[in-house]
Amino acid sequence: MFLIVCSIVFAILTIATICDLRSREIPDSLSIAIAVLALVSCLMGWLGLNLWLVLAGGAVGLVIGFALFHFAELGGGDAKLIAAMGLLLGPVGIFILLFWTAVFGGVLALIAMLRGQRDYAYVPAITAGFIGYVGFVSLFQIT
Repeated sequence: MFLIVCSIVFAILTIATICDLRSREIPDSLSIAIAVLALVSCLMGWLGLNLWLVLAGGAVGLVIGFALFHFAELGGGDAKLIAAMGLLLGPVGIFILLFWTAVFGGVLALIAMLRGQRDYAYVPAITAGFIGYVGFVSLFQIT
């Protein structure tokens, strides 16, 4: 089930990336879809996290997303997407995602700087961070 949930989230993040690259806007429906998927997956037992960990991950994602929105000029859509990803990944998983997001975001920032851009879409970094998260976590999956 892990692979199916990750595939659905990756598809949603791909749509969010396209929207962000085209218009610098991320539809709220995409963050809501990830949040609903996280809650349904939790209730069905597909995440391996209990409801408290899912809610704690959402709270951590919300706080970090709000802080980045308020202090680091991250967009509101990006912040909502981070909160939704927190619901999906839990409190530990969101930090793994944010680590990989920061790594890929740094690469994007360097590319933007070399092109003379001051602003760039950040959802591609979140999507790449999710791929990094899945790769990292899959190393520890026991089948």
